[in-house]
Amino acid sequence: MDGRGRRVRCVTGAGVSPYAYELRQTPPAPRHGHEYTFLSEPESHHNSARTESERGVLFGVAAYSMWGIFPLYFNALAPSNAVEILVNRVVWSTLFCAIVWIVLRDLSWVRPLIAVPRRLFLLAIAAFFLAINWGGYIYAVTVENVVETSLGYFINPLVLVLMGVLILHERLRPMQWTAVGIGALAVLVIAFDYGRPPWIALTLAFSFAIYGFIKKHVGADIGALASMTTETVVLAPFALIALVWIEASGRGTFSQDTPWHALLLLASGVITAGPLICFAAAARRVPLTTMGLLQFLAPVLQLICGVVILGEDVPPVRWVGFGLVWVALSLLTIDSWKAARRRSRRLAPHPAMSASS
Repeated sequence: MDGRGRRVRCVTGAGVSPYAYELRQTPPAPRHGHEYTFLSEPESHHNSARTESERGVLFGVAAYSMWGIFPLYFNALAPSNAVEILVNRVVWSTLFCAIVWIVLRDLSWVRPLIAVPRRLFLLAIAAFFLAINWGGYIYAVTVENVVETSLGYFINPLVLVLMGVLILHERLRPMQWTAVGIGALAVLVIAFDYGRPPWIALTLAFSFAIYGFIKKHVGADIGALASMTTETVVLAPFALIALVWIEASGRGTFSQDTPWHALLLLASGVITAGPLICFAAAARRVPLTTMGLLQFLAPVLQLICGVVILGEDVPPVRWVGFGLVWVALSLLTIDSWKAARRRSRRLAPHPAMSASS
């Protein structure tokens, strides 16, 4: 026994035990005893976890902020149309990924990916829905309907809940059903105002939900850059053919306002990869409940871009629809928070053990 209160580690034949014992001298007492306190984890581990969580939040804010101001970038690409912007985005994103891998000199992820055809097939399907999502988003910006893109990403969590019921046969809690019902009412109100269903919003919400659903089943062992590389490589041949045809037919705008317009189109690779990589870094470091709250940053910024910066008009009835969506999302967030607290209580470790001698 060390009466000077020094930290002692328990050493076994396999090395240092993952647990630590701390020995402290007690205040003077009739029986000059010592107190042993059992620590469940080293203090440094908690500090490291807290630092990683803080970094994860910063990565998440960066990712959703970049996605939120995308309308300003795509608006700056006028007079390019949606198809030209989309194929440029795919081609230059593929080239950017290739350059990054050349710099890193690491293709170790390719062989395991090819070795599992099912995973490769799922990423190819995911690439198809990603192209739909990108195309719908770009089209909305080019036709000055950024507000509807915001609606699409606001209702995306409700679509994910609905997919859980229809595909995974999950049972919803009462508050989740209420949120889904209010969300459906919001879509009906906005459809009444438009005189048609909000097709852009629904396309974005469902395509991104399906994309996320597929990526979840692919597995978390594929990095963000490797996943993006695979998806853009799948789309690249089609995009390259379309880009060559657009330029050869004289419909392209690559050579207009040289060199600035061309540089903006070329930058689409970096601009696309940045938030995806930040998102992956955040998802590995913070709980899903935190990511669920951060995701609302993107549609909020999109709404601000559309109304405040780009000057789009939002009639009062449409604001009522948005208000209903926000009520539904509030209920969904509260329900998720309560469910997370219940899970954490069930999984909470037992109180620290102590013994005195």
